[in-house]
Amino acid sequence: MRFRAITLAALASVSVVGVGWQLGAQLTASQQTLATSVPAAAMGTAATATGAAATPSAAPSAAPTAAAAPAAPSGTFDGSVVHTRFGPVQVSVTIANGTITEVTALQLTNDGGRSVMISNQAAPILRSEVLAAQSAQVQNVSGATYTTGGYLTSLQAALDAAQF
Repeated sequence: MRFRAITLAALASVSVVGVGWQLGAQLTASQQTLATSVPAAAMGTAATATGAAATPSAAPSAAPTAAAAPAAPSGTFDGSVVHTRFGPVQVSVTIANGTITEVTALQLTNDGGRSVMISNQAAPILRSEVLAAQSAQVQNVSGATYTTGGYLTSLQAALDAAQF
């Protein structure tokens, strides 16, 4: 009787691992398919465009073409203020002809000296990562989880406002 219980428990464990493996493989495959077929802004994050203000620049518009292609976004767009455990974070993004050319932190966390120090170290790293990736889909900055989360959420709101 004990042998049967041990055998059934082992079989159940192997089954659970096998099902989890298959689900993980399907999830990975669907994420890769989604990442290659859908623009990064459409994939969405926890960001919302609520409170995002757009201040488009006065750039000359492109001449109309035979194909009705949507115009590439241009201008400076402010993301929403994201409240984190260590204070508010807000980002502004400048887009020229559909390319992110500048990302500016309008507000960074400000609750205590350590938080300010961490944010000031993380902001240039996040800026360069965003400029390289041309989206808000970048890795967390180690040791600056709250700053990174607020920064990327505000950035995504600005990109949504720009319809980027």
